Amino acid sequence: MKRRPLDIQSYSDRVRSGPCFICELVRGNRDYAHVTVFEDKDTIVFLNKYPTLLGYFLVVPKAHREDLVTDLTESEYLNLQAVVYRVAGALKRVIPTERIYVLSLGSKDGNSHVHWDVAPLPPGVPYEQQQFHALMAENGVLDIPSAKMTEIAQNISKVMRE
Repeated sequence: MKRRPLDIQSYSDRVRSGPCFICELVRGNRDYAHVTVFEDKDTIVFLNKYPTLLGYFLVVPKAHREDLVTDLTESEYLNLQAVVYRVAGALKRVIPTERIYVLSLGSKDGNSHVHWDVAPLPPGVPYEQQQFHALMAENGVLDIPSAKMTEIAQNISKVMRE
């Protein structure tokens, strides 16, 4: 799949000075819309708009939380992790995956709403292009048509309902 460059400076400026994109997504602001994979009363899962790997999604508490330990109860954290596990399992059935990367990115300076990035490493990626290299938007993001993004989300959702 082809990659396209991402204007890292513009992206950084937007996430550091604009509103919380996750809160805006949850509010239904169309300017912050993403392709949703799963949603319940507390959690939303959506595909990354700037994916470095096919099927890369985020698992997010709907309520604005910034700190994993002080802003979430243990129960809330475990519920989010259960969603990570369920959606990652469904993703693995939809997208060929060698390893699933799970990490929490963001900071108080940008993308402060706590979330889990879940990214599937496809089989056959050379070692030097795995791990951090595979996740870095500085190496370009996949140019995935919106119809393909919707198809991926629908297929993962379907598997989750089985």
